[in-house]
Amino acid sequence: MAAGESKASVKFRAVQKSFGSVKVLEEFDLEVEPGEFLVLLGASGSGKTTALRILSGLETPTDGRVFIGDRDVTEVLPKYRDISMVFQSYALYPHKTVAENIGFPLKVKKLNKADMDAAIMDAAKQVQLESLLERYPRELSGGQRQRVALARAIIRRPSVFLMDEPLSNLDAKLRGHMRAELKHMQATLGITTIYVTHDQIEAMTLAHRVAVLEKGVLQQLAPPSEIYNNPANLFVAQFIGSPAMNVIHGSLAGSDFLTNGAKVKTKVKVNVKVEVEVKVKVNVTAHVNANVNVHVNVNVIVDINIFINVNVNVNVNVNVNINVNINIHVNVNVNINVNVNVKVNVNVNVNINVNVNVNFNF
Repeated sequence: MAAGESKASVKFRAVQKSFGSVKVLEEFDLEVEPGEFLVLLGASGSGKTTALRILSGLETPTDGRVFIGDRDVTEVLPKYRDISMVFQSYALYPHKTVAENIGFPLKVKKLNKADMDAAIMDAAKQVQLESLLERYPRELSGGQRQRVALARAIIRRPSVFLMDEPLSNLDAKLRGHMRAELKHMQATLGITTIYVTHDQIEAMTLAHRVAVLEKGVLQQLAPPSEIYNNPANLFVAQFIGSPAMNVIHGSLAGSDFLTNGAKVKTKVKVNVKVEVEVKVKVNVTAHVNANVNVHVNVNVIVDINIFINVNVNVNVNVNVNINVNINIHVNVNVNINVNVNVKVNVNVNVNINVNVNVNFNF
């Protein structure tokens, strides 16, 4: 298959993932264009690797759907998803040569030897390994091992490349070199690539677009220049850049930003929409059994436009429905049994047995 023929889009639709009570991804929506190089950027624990593993089929989402192209692959086994994944740890077979490692996906497909050898040489040339095909992984440097893993991934010409921090084990100089090779390779092949990293430099230099995640929530999706110059929120502003963006605390007076006696003209429009839904259920138990259900629905919409004057429009709708049902059932049963036995003889014996049972049921 020629390079670029296997482009495919990737879509996450309201994907959620929880491990017990811990939510790792929350309502994750993302669409990757065919042939795009997208980087998932975030700190440890942000959910980026979980999202990649869900796409690869190594994890199952708690909720939501995943699409590759027009095909829903949420329940599809990894081997049927037409993807290739490059791991952080290379995952090479130590007992196989470079050529055997690269060609292993084709061996599984039982491709004939001539076609396999040609494909191995073509993949090795793309990552400059053609002179190392007879070596074993233990005889290679870290960068060379990583290139073997890349060649093994590209030899299949999949619909999607998945890369989980593939350069994190390399030294700084080699990382810079491998970044350039990765970018060139992806541009040449044109295969949709999703790359996970916590390294901002990798994200800003490799990606067509960057998806910034924090605590399982997508914070911003945009080209690197836009994320750097126009962060969507305070988290992105402080996360991107080295050193981080400065944050100045102040206040707005109309369109003027005031801080420490300084005044800066701004273009600010603030729209606030507040929606509150309150549901209250009250159960009261006393001598009388009563069920009181109170449902209060409060919808509050607040539109705030801040200029020199602040106008606040508050609409409050309160609907209160109170239904009280009181049922009292009283059952009183009184049973009195009196037995008197009198026997007169020379001796008089009187036996009186009185049994009184009183039952009160309310």
